[in-house]
Amino acid sequence: MSNRPPSVKEWRLNLYLSEHDPDTTARIILDTGDNVLESHAEARRSPYDTAVPEIGDELAAGRALIAMGRLLLRAASGDMKEMGATEMDTPAPLWPTQG
Repeated sequence: MSNRPPSVKEWRLNLYLSEHDPDTTARIILDTGDNVLESHAEARRSPYDTAVPEIGDELAAGRALIAMGRLLLRAASGDMKEMGATEMDTPAPLWPTQG
């Protein structure tokens, strides 16, 4: 067990949503203090669906957050390779598999 005091970091995430019916666009900027990452995503409402702007916001934001997660995982993988870590044959699952 380490005697080091716990470290607390704050990362700033700004999420911007813009709607131009039937499209909603999400843009995320994540500032870690060391790096700035940016992701984008869109949602498009079917012309046959009722206009509910919150749904477009949720879909676009959710997709942009998933894209940001992928960017973070890719950055971590690159950092691990730089540190000499060996590659795994298969990536570790993001959540437990049901058996």
